[in-house]
Amino acid sequence: VAFITVWLLALLACSATGVSPQKQQQQLQPHTSNWAVLVATSKYWYNYRHIANTLSFYRTVKRLGIPDSNIILMLAEDVACNPRNAYPGQVFNDESHRLNVYGSNVEVDYRGYEVTVENFIRVLTGRHDPAVPRPKRMLSDKGSNVLVYISGHGGNEFMKFQDVEELMAQDVADAIQQMHEKGRYRELLLVVETCQAATLYSKINSPNVLAMASSLKDESSYSYLTDMDVGLSLIDRFTWSSLEFFEQVDIHSSMTLAQLMSIYK
Repeated sequence: VAFITVWLLALLACSATGVSPQKQQQQLQPHTSNWAVLVATSKYWYNYRHIANTLSFYRTVKRLGIPDSNIILMLAEDVACNPRNAYPGQVFNDESHRLNVYGSNVEVDYRGYEVTVENFIRVLTGRHDPAVPRPKRMLSDKGSNVLVYISGHGGNEFMKFQDVEELMAQDVADAIQQMHEKGRYRELLLVVETCQAATLYSKINSPNVLAMASSLKDESSYSYLTDMDVGLSLIDRFTWSSLEFFEQVDIHSSMTLAQLMSIYK
């Protein structure tokens, strides 16, 4: 599928700001499947944009061919049903309200209090309690291309979950190393949308991993498109720019990550 394979031709060539091939590639296994883990870590209504960021990526990966059975969607706050929402059951990512990214067929796998650091790491590593149902598991293998997108508040080498706990850069590195050792990915693309985002992947040494970030160390990640009806910013700038690119992509496209990098000026 184009969205997951868009970076393949540039894995070893990317050196743009906020992009890091974490280690020289090892020989790739035959491609078997595509998976996406999409996480909005922030609770509270005023973090509307983090939910919209993640739902926008959810819509995009579905449009480009990844089925819900291969998407793990984690939303810490249900802004669509928040009583402050002037548009109940809807979430928008631009002021025209042209597209409801919540839609009528969103399958949220982890919601509210279920969105924790522990559950996120368990999804990546596959180390679940036997009682966890199949829709909450990523059943990837050594032939799977995996996209991990995470949006929320963060800082130097950490990402906040629910405003009560933190995912550390070392946690991310350890989880991906376990994934590599257990044969849970072929190639992995990590996309981080937060302040000082690049520091979250600073500890990764596993092969065949590429990471993209909305900001470098000591930099902020900025919101975008304030909506007077909603009363908040609707999306973050890095995610908006990325989605503009992906709107030009379909499952037959041959665009590369190098072309995506060219838009971040």
